[in-house]
Amino acid sequence: MAKSTPRDGGPAPREAEPTPDRHRAPRSEDASVPPTDRHILAADRIKGLARRTFNKHVLSEIGGFAGLFALDADRFPDPVLVASTDGVGSKLQLAAQLGLHASVAADLVNHCVNDVAVQGATPLFFLDYFAAGLLNPDVVQQVISGLVDACRANGCALLGGETAETPSLYAPHDYELAGFLTGVVSRPRLLAGDAIRDGDFLLALPSNGLHTSGYSLAQQILITEARYRLDQYVNELGDKVGAALMRPHRSYLSPIRKLIQAEVVSGFAHITGGGLTENLPRILPRGLTAQIDLSTWDPPPLFTHLQRLGKLETDEMFRTFNMGIGMVAIIPADLLKKARLTLTRMNERSIVIGRVHRKAGPRVAYS
Repeated sequence: MAKSTPRDGGPAPREAEPTPDRHRAPRSEDASVPPTDRHILAADRIKGLARRTFNKHVLSEIGGFAGLFALDADRFPDPVLVASTDGVGSKLQLAAQLGLHASVAADLVNHCVNDVAVQGATPLFFLDYFAAGLLNPDVVQQVISGLVDACRANGCALLGGETAETPSLYAPHDYELAGFLTGVVSRPRLLAGDAIRDGDFLLALPSNGLHTSGYSLAQQILITEARYRLDQYVNELGDKVGAALMRPHRSYLSPIRKLIQAEVVSGFAHITGGGLTENLPRILPRGLTAQIDLSTWDPPPLFTHLQRLGKLETDEMFRTFNMGIGMVAIIPADLLKKARLTLTRMNERSIVIGRVHRKAGPRVAYS
């Protein structure tokens, strides 16, 4: 494995080649160079953690060329596989500064889970990609622990992944993290938006904060322009800056399942990058518009403070941030009461933020 650049001015290290499976120690592109102790230690820690997510459907052991997973055909007749991938983005920089590696790893799993759940799918297994300028076994362990805890909470297996040390791409303490999740749904239960109709209600579930979107702009406003420190308490936020920015990305799997089981939902939209403005059209059939009533909720203080400091127009806010809304369920008018009762019984707050209408014009309109 390539090591960090020697201080004595010796030859530059070779870039490490990622391993075929993250559950083996990374290799150098020169096979004659043995793995260093830190790589072996990182791999050993990963093995025990990943096994905690395994279930009876996982057929592979740690260290194979690929992960094996047996699909339950009795539970999912006429199965459709649903896949999602994502990265953490600029939030990763904050996580590294604050040492919250496990938190941001859980964000990644929850984001991918939400993306497959809105299609009606059950998450099956997760794969990750971790690349660093210099592998730190303690950081690797924290990241994998976050992935493991989130996978267990969402009922999916951490089936495998890849770990790479790439000093030519990243500084020694920098790393990149990406994830890939596969779920399954029986074809008749697939939610593709085709059941959404004129007059349906938009029932929103609150977010925890920024989730994993809008961090470049938020950091520019709060850190670069306002010169806040991450450990600084800001009255307008009601919290320290770092804590406000690092609130976890929620998993909405449980309320999504409850609404599906109650047979009260026509579709869902996960509100991520692009906000309500760009995510609602992803589920709406052609010819339908989401009419949103801005008086129905107050965006949390983080968003209003960002808008004031950054002097941002409302349109930009709703195209960049989730504005306190992390998930929108589209509910037929005659099932709205039942849907809200279903959520209330599980202590899930919901907000009716508008309706679907058939009309020409923008796919999302605000009033």
